[in-house]
Amino acid sequence: MMKKSSYKNRKKYMKRLFIGLFILIGFMPFTASAKLAPEGFADLSEKLLPTVVNISISQKFDQKNVLPDLPDLPDGSPFEDFFEEFLDKRQQALPSVPPSTLGSGFVIDAKNGYIVTNNHVIADGENIRITFADDVTLDAELVGTDDKTDLAVLKVDPTKHKLTQANFGNSDKLRIGEWILVIGNPFGLGASVSAGVVSARARDINSGPYDDYIQTDASINKGNSGGPMFDTDGNVVGINTAIFSPTGGSVGIGFAIPSNMAKNVIDQIIQYGRTKRGWLGVRIQEVTPEIAESLGLETAIGALVASPSEGGPAEKAGVQAGDIILEFNGKEIDEMRHLPRIVAETAAGETVNIVIWRDDKKMTLPVTVAELEKAEDEGLLDAQSEAPMQKGEVKLENEGIALSNLSSDLRSFYNIPAEIEGVVITNVNRGTNASEKGLSPGDVIIEANQQKVNTPDQVVEIFGDLRVTGKRSVLLLVNRGGDVRFVALRIEPENKYKKEQPKMK
Repeated sequence: MMKKSSYKNRKKYMKRLFIGLFILIGFMPFTASAKLAPEGFADLSEKLLPTVVNISISQKFDQKNVLPDLPDLPDGSPFEDFFEEFLDKRQQALPSVPPSTLGSGFVIDAKNGYIVTNNHVIADGENIRITFADDVTLDAELVGTDDKTDLAVLKVDPTKHKLTQANFGNSDKLRIGEWILVIGNPFGLGASVSAGVVSARARDINSGPYDDYIQTDASINKGNSGGPMFDTDGNVVGINTAIFSPTGGSVGIGFAIPSNMAKNVIDQIIQYGRTKRGWLGVRIQEVTPEIAESLGLETAIGALVASPSEGGPAEKAGVQAGDIILEFNGKEIDEMRHLPRIVAETAAGETVNIVIWRDDKKMTLPVTVAELEKAEDEGLLDAQSEAPMQKGEVKLENEGIALSNLSSDLRSFYNIPAEIEGVVITNVNRGTNASEKGLSPGDVIIEANQQKVNTPDQVVEIFGDLRVTGKRSVLLLVNRGGDVRFVALRIEPENKYKKEQPKMK
């Protein structure tokens, strides 16, 4: 009897103990949740606000548009001195345009006075002025810019004001969903703080050759450009550059240049006054699953070499058309668009290894990287990226397409097999219906309006006939890399895409 009673008591005790522990655990703080959802950013904002600046420019009125010309007076006229004196006084009295607040920036080197912003913030401006968090304003000089990444470096005299610098963090460690802090000068209101999360990474928004943006839902508006994006440790992980917005205001889709990309560009601008990027000298295209399978590659990775530029580093290293670049300087090339950025970040003159896929196996080739800017100055990039000029090239002016016969040079340049017949597209203007439909140089038009075509003139004639009869579109049968598809292309009215001279405002 005693044993039975003792067993029941122990059972009740264990039950109460379990309930007590459950309640205790339920009230314990969940540290992971607290880290993901901080109570606020007040302390962090107070620390970081002095590092962020407002950037504005001012310039003189154009005297040619403001002042009248001197009247045509005969020599020795008594009115000549009068008019000259009048115009001189008017010129001296010309006011400056009120400072126009354009964007944001941040101090990266307090000792030497270096400030970073976007290139588009200060482009075509003069008399750049920096306003700090305590409302002190200093003149700044332009150190250098880079339009490919939209970055610019400015310099102020550090002896005229005590500067507080921000430190760069490692943007590669950012994870989707992490909290970030954005500080800038939206709409010229002054320093403003907004918070959000990393919505996506490695975004390509077609703004340049090295797109690799951080996307965020933090409020970014006009005037935030050039301002910093901070992580929760207070380090700069991005530079706010662009927004996607149908209205011009924030809709929760903003983009920032990753700090790891920006640091290399900024260091070069400070050291040389310009960038010195690496250059490999290849024309590349995407590796599709079909191309990968045809070349014996298990996965569609890397960058397919369409052609190496003549005399360029790749050609000297033995790279051939049809090779797939899998690695560059120890870094894997998962997608075609990653290669230009990785090459650009490599120092000119450095010899690195590239791993290519050729004849169903990997090969390693040493290549000495050249300087991109020198190649641009010498016109080597134009030779690399443009198809061979053809005497028979014909343009569909209204549709913005250039066509050519399938010559042996063009077959080699675009890797078009001998069995494919038709008319090759050699250029597609941006912003046209052809561009929107995905047509690109190297595509071969096999049929137009269900008629086989072998010359550009045949295509032009078909378009002209359909335009006369009032047809609004033409059905094209297009071959790209062995894949055949139909494209319904809009027939444009005459001179739809004729270029006009820009209007001065």
